[in-house]
Amino acid sequence: MEQYEPDRLTSARTAAPGRSIRGGRASLSRRSLLRASAGGALTVGGIGALSACGIPAAGQAQGGTSAEDHSAKEKTVNFSNWPVYIDVDDSGKQHPTLDTFTRQTGIKVKYTEDVNDNNEFFGKVKPQLAAGQDTGRDLIIVTDWLAARLIRLGWVQKLDPSNLPHAFANLSEQFRSPDWDPGRAYSYPWQGVSTVIAYNKKALDGIEVKSVSDLLDNPKLKGRVSFLSEMRDSIGMTLLDMGKDPAKFTDDDYDAAIARLQKAVDKGQIRRFTGNDYTSDLTKGDIAACVAWGGDIVQLQQDSPDVDYIVPDAGWVTATDNLLIPNKARHKANAERLIDFYYQPRQAALLSAYVAFISPVDGAKEELAKIDKEAADNPLIIPTKDMVAKSHSFRALSDKEEAAYEAKFAKLTGA
Repeated sequence: MEQYEPDRLTSARTAAPGRSIRGGRASLSRRSLLRASAGGALTVGGIGALSACGIPAAGQAQGGTSAEDHSAKEKTVNFSNWPVYIDVDDSGKQHPTLDTFTRQTGIKVKYTEDVNDNNEFFGKVKPQLAAGQDTGRDLIIVTDWLAARLIRLGWVQKLDPSNLPHAFANLSEQFRSPDWDPGRAYSYPWQGVSTVIAYNKKALDGIEVKSVSDLLDNPKLKGRVSFLSEMRDSIGMTLLDMGKDPAKFTDDDYDAAIARLQKAVDKGQIRRFTGNDYTSDLTKGDIAACVAWGGDIVQLQQDSPDVDYIVPDAGWVTATDNLLIPNKARHKANAERLIDFYYQPRQAALLSAYVAFISPVDGAKEELAKIDKEAADNPLIIPTKDMVAKSHSFRALSDKEEAAYEAKFAKLTGA
């Protein structure tokens, strides 16, 4: 077995701010959703392990279309991911965990970073999936709202629990049963994404910020506040501040949240709605406080001691990027083994040490401490129990709701 190198990823983590802000997956529309979205050696386990883990068998959900699985004869798996969303070691070697997977299993991974934007990727694979054809991909990573759509359309395959012993055992409770994929019949999280309130201590100059209400209502912050151009994050945080659950809100609740943000826009309280580019304004102090993504804050704090964050008492919004197997994939079992590989705590820790998003794997904290204790103690990477208790997911939307809600949000933001 390979041994950990405690300082192996130090320079990779040091380079993280530049990776995310200038050329990383966040800058490539990772969370900046195009608003017209509605148009667009491993242990072997079995079904018996499911009840102990609290996850129902995959067969309880409707499935997509399988194909003849060539995994036994073709020791390969075709994996599509976002740019800069996998580990790199201290020497700059790309995705060493994939090399470990190949050494352990004999399965070679054809790894492609071709998911630059959820809508763009959906447009790329839609013709083949709609026609019942193989996309050439065995495993893809997309954000939860698009994962929900693909499942709803019947374009992804049910997972075989017997190939996922580590995944069933180690998936964190927080992510076990989203409303769009109860029991994780079709998907497993790659990483979690947190939405919190960030601020620049020097720019605040003693002004107290503890809630979204402080961002929207404190006149001392007029013109020095930003929200995110991702509807689910900005609306979700506003709903929580209003005492509403993003997992259960109504049309009236949504309209009330839009109205609250519109009022702040009209009086000049909100400077702008941004994608990942808020990070520059925040570090310079042009923005005093904002709704922000936790992965960015982890990275910014390495070079910007004035940047900090709070989790409001009302709660915070979480989302996931998810692993799915498209219909007609040639190497389904191989893809499932790769999913399961990343649910071993050691491999999950190596991944999280580099990408700095939320690990969905129980046991990753202890392994991450061997690599980067600071990262292991960071609740934006490994949330505490108290923080998990405050987390809320944005509910799945119907096509009709998605079109209507995005149109209203686009009007609000001027997009």
